[in-house]
Amino acid sequence: MEIDELLPPRSVIAQLRASNKRQVLQELARRAATTTGIPERQIYETIAERERLGSTGIGNGIAIPHGKLPELTRLYGMFARLERPVAFDAIDDQPVDLVFLLLAPADAGADHLKALARVSRLLRDKATCEKLRGTDKADALYALLTASPAG
Repeated sequence: MEIDELLPPRSVIAQLRASNKRQVLQELARRAATTTGIPERQIYETIAERERLGSTGIGNGIAIPHGKLPELTRLYGMFARLERPVAFDAIDDQPVDLVFLLLAPADAGADHLKALARVSRLLRDKATCEKLRGTDKADALYALLTASPAG
């Protein structure tokens, strides 16, 4: 599973404005609804429910919110670089500024886990994250995400 299979170029947000975790999740849900055709509220409730189980802030300023939706027929990703880091209850208590939303069909099983692992590997690469933080252009972010040596 490659990142470009999960992430269409139009699903990269270069400067997401949000002042807290809830706003980040709401804005990602709103934008994902446009692309997936699934209601914004349903997407938000799915990812917010997952956050209640434990934060998807994996440390080093990175979060990978995710959830499963029965209406989806394939895995879907969205990446956002936040204008300013926000508190995300991350495991290292550091604010988050790079967010990769992953939505999967309810029956995705192993594919969902493989995609999560793939995204996690990509975003654990310090050099890649430095480059992502160094640009505010969506096309450059997309190129970095899909052409990373970790990818």
